[in-house]
Amino acid sequence: MSDISKDEGAFVALVARGKKRLARAERIKERVDAGERLTPTDIDFLEEVFRTSNENAALVERHPEWHEIYGKTVRLYKELMDKALENEESGKR
Repeated sequence: MSDISKDEGAFVALVARGKKRLARAERIKERVDAGERLTPTDIDFLEEVFRTSNENAALVERHPEWHEIYGKTVRLYKELMDKALENEESGKR
């Protein structure tokens, strides 16, 4: 099996898992946007997402055609984390 075929297979798996994760992240973001704090379960989930994102960065880097979707996903998680941090900081005052 060529590297491209392996990469494409890996990407299909990432997309399938990513759809579930994206739906969950959007639900978390809605709560965070409403002013809620992250739960320990949310934090565990986001840590896992960041860990696997880092593990798959080289795969995405080899395929410029995947950069846009990967970038959009990363931006969503960043927005979520920025708002969660803002909520934490405002709650400590």
